[in-house]
Amino acid sequence: MKLLSITSLATILFILSCDTTSKKDEGKISKTAQTQEVEKKKEELQKPEPTDPKDTEVWSPKPPVVSINPITAIPSDAIVLFDGTNLDAWKSKNDGDTPKWTINPNGSMTVKDKTGDIMTKENFGSIQLHLEWRSDPNNTQTNQNRSNSGVFFQGLYEVQILNNNDNDTYVNGMVGAIYKQKSPLAMAAKPTGEWNVYDIVFHAPEFNETGKRTKAGTLTVFLNNVLIQDHFELEGSTEYIGFPKNNAHGDGPIILQDHGDMSGVGYRNIWVRKL
Repeated sequence: MKLLSITSLATILFILSCDTTSKKDEGKISKTAQTQEVEKKKEELQKPEPTDPKDTEVWSPKPPVVSINPITAIPSDAIVLFDGTNLDAWKSKNDGDTPKWTINPNGSMTVKDKTGDIMTKENFGSIQLHLEWRSDPNNTQTNQNRSNSGVFFQGLYEVQILNNNDNDTYVNGMVGAIYKQKSPLAMAAKPTGEWNVYDIVFHAPEFNETGKRTKAGTLTVFLNNVLIQDHFELEGSTEYIGFPKNNAHGDGPIILQDHGDMSGVGYRNIWVRKL
């Protein structure tokens, strides 16, 4: 058995001593931070109750002024994604080419069956989205095949579009559902063929440097001015088969779905505000 030299032994003891000291220092720093936090809370609790209204007034920074177009009702800071004239803000999800969906004389567009989903050229994080859609009166199919489409946030999180008038389906896949995760609070769709309005607030999920989700994304959905999803925390991506996934990602596109079953769904007046 080889014995350690006095020099080697001294070196090992020095390293162990440094490591122990480092851990003690870390503990001291941690305790110091906790003490400072406790003291800060004590100070806040000991502050006297304001006696002057001015003590609780905040004057700056002032929020930006947003005006509303009196004709289109679109906010001045919105990005218009579709105004009925062209599909310049969109591309085909299949090949990145110009979408083949049909632009109609009335300023709407219609899903062109089996040409694929369309997606925005620009990627988005947290947003407010406004879009209007209608089901096809000529589509008399049943269950998930009656005017099925959907809007996806960051390409991963779907709010369902479907004609459920006299057409039952699974409730976490009906109109207004966050697909396969949360059924709507109410069925607020208009009669078949009439225009519906979605106003949706999406807050993107957050991930740390290692790819772990640190904050869930949320969706708040109004359908025809009725709250149908109330700040729902997403479990992950909305999967057709399987459990939600939480793979790390950044900003992503808005996608409108071609369900591939002669859905005939129409869209118009689509705009977005970045949050």
